[in-house]
Amino acid sequence: MSQTAATPDAGADTTSPVTQRREGAVLVVTIDNPPVNALGAAVRRGLQAAIAQAEADAEVTLVLIHGAGRAFIAGADIREFGQTPQPPALPDVCRSIEQCSKPVLAAIHGPALGGGLEIALSAHYRLALPGSKLGLPEVQLGLLPGSGGTQRAPRLAGVKAAVELMLSGRHIGAEEAAQLGLIDRVGAGTDPLSAGLAYAAELLAQQAPVRRSCDAPGLADKAAAQAELDALRADTAKKSKGLFSPLKIIEAVQAALDLPFDEGMKRERELFWQCIDSPQRAGLIHAFFAEREVLKVPEAKAAQPRPFATIGVVGGGTMGAGIAVSALDAGFPVTMVERDAESIARGRANVEKVYDGLVAKGRMTAEAKAAVMARYTGSTTYDALAQVDLVIEAVFEEMGVKKAVFAELDRVCKPGAVLATNTSYLDIDEIAGSVSRPQDVVGLHFFSPANIMKLLEIVVPAQVSADVVATAFVLAQKLKKVPVRAGVCDGFIGNRILAVYRAAADHMMEDGASPYQIDQALRDFGYPMGPFQVSDLAGGDIGWATRKRRAATRDPQARYVQIADRICERGWFGQKTGRGYYLYPAGARTGEIDPEVLAIVDAERERAGITPRAFSNEEILRRYMAAMVNEGANVVHQGIALRPLDVDVTFVYGYGFPRYRGGPMKYADMVGLPQILADIEAFAKEDPLFWKPSPLLVELVAKGANFASLNQSE
Repeated sequence: MSQTAATPDAGADTTSPVTQRREGAVLVVTIDNPPVNALGAAVRRGLQAAIAQAEADAEVTLVLIHGAGRAFIAGADIREFGQTPQPPALPDVCRSIEQCSKPVLAAIHGPALGGGLEIALSAHYRLALPGSKLGLPEVQLGLLPGSGGTQRAPRLAGVKAAVELMLSGRHIGAEEAAQLGLIDRVGAGTDPLSAGLAYAAELLAQQAPVRRSCDAPGLADKAAAQAELDALRADTAKKSKGLFSPLKIIEAVQAALDLPFDEGMKRERELFWQCIDSPQRAGLIHAFFAEREVLKVPEAKAAQPRPFATIGVVGGGTMGAGIAVSALDAGFPVTMVERDAESIARGRANVEKVYDGLVAKGRMTAEAKAAVMARYTGSTTYDALAQVDLVIEAVFEEMGVKKAVFAELDRVCKPGAVLATNTSYLDIDEIAGSVSRPQDVVGLHFFSPANIMKLLEIVVPAQVSADVVATAFVLAQKLKKVPVRAGVCDGFIGNRILAVYRAAADHMMEDGASPYQIDQALRDFGYPMGPFQVSDLAGGDIGWATRKRRAATRDPQARYVQIADRICERGWFGQKTGRGYYLYPAGARTGEIDPEVLAIVDAERERAGITPRAFSNEEILRRYMAAMVNEGANVVHQGIALRPLDVDVTFVYGYGFPRYRGGPMKYADMVGLPQILADIEAFAKEDPLFWKPSPLLVELVAKGANFASLNQSE
């Protein structure tokens, strides 16, 4: 039976997201499952049926798989997460593609990620168009590639390249994929079908054979491959301390080295299910979804963002320079204003220093740096900001200074320009109220260093227009930041909660735990640094200035630990002064225990009339987390954060909270809110003012509910 070209096969399921049609001797298989051709059960069934059809049709001599729309296959279908798996399983689909007796060509455009790349690796030939994004990012969800990725990628690209791709979770372009051997060629144009058909014609003309990835020679030199894997294993054990899936990836690749392909596939699947069962997966999945949910804010639904193409930055210090670099990296022209020629020269030097570092490391060319700096303008007059669309003020954290800057911005900026303040604590309603256009004023709290840290708190004052808030969220995405909406209060979400759990740490230090034990307990929990190390890194003088500012309004009944003040009074501000809580001899980045600090702690205990007692690391963690969760609940209860997940995203991206634990509110749900509340009520017996249970926490426990129940979008 002959078939006309470009017509669906007789009897094909026209409702399937995978369709087949013949183009001469080529069976064209099209995946059309908007928006990103995710690998749901119907797609898996359709692909398996297409391969069966190719095998059954004698007139088909090659199979071409491509994606409709903007992707090849962007990965698993997130709607199926947590549901009972439906057949066919993805490893079986991949194996049926690989075992096809006729050549199979994958034509990739857009994302080919996770299972999508595993489908492509199962094909016999691979082409990718410019702009494609290939990757195996499962590690970011606490998983490993479970459909042959750990077995096929090392055979194609070698151990080092394949493992580094899997451990980083990063996306690579078509050119890099070709260099690694993951694809055969980089196609031309933007249409994967025409590029795929052109390559298919070449393969048919050459009578190209079936060429299976399971037989690829990337592991032929076993000794060299084992040496690479051993080095990666040692590095991963160090860098991924506490994480479950990275070492499972190493184990799976070890199976690729040690076992025949089919046995390696079985081992990969066993390790995949171990990752599924790990509690880390729940935390990482929560972080993954929370990062997307956090973009859903009422202002973005209510208004369209204002267009913006140019950015002004006021202040050229560390923070201002970091913000300028972020904007330059995103392609914006940036005008920086400072008070005098010397300051603007220093501001420019601060910006150039970042790019000089990249040039020195070979990550940027001198020409590329020059092209970026061509978009930078420095000025000592506010008039230079007359035509910019969005201005970010990043001057000294003092209300009078901020208001003086905003008076100038009010004078010179064009109508409709967005006026943003980068403040960590100050009342943005007061700043907005000092100008004639409070509707244009918003808070953008960057975290230092601003060009590296991912979190951006978008602080929403009372009179701001919805379109300004929507604009701030668009800016965050263009700067590759993770934005979190926050209400106005002292410290917003992150620093407000930080003040409370840091006070809990100070209480424990005065009561008998050393700062070094507290830091160790938090590192063991998964933080990269403990609170006293963080203080030394940020600079103890910053917290000292805040405490002095708050002194007049501090509740005289509240406990106040003076140890940090005693350390600051000696001029010990942390790394920048060579000592803080730790000693940093000869500019060392890693601190050493300081006996003089322990003597200060002892003296302060004596002054306060406290007999020190021993703390276990478990008690340190319980108190620290109870304080964090309780204040997080208050922040949600008072509407400073929209949902508990906004608190989680703030702490994962801005405060080093271990991502695999999901964030403090997710962690509390996993521990159980009744346990958290019981701890707070027990601690309240010694300090009822500090350990006052949040009304929201009490209410949720009474209802048998958890924080997750409050995360549903309207």
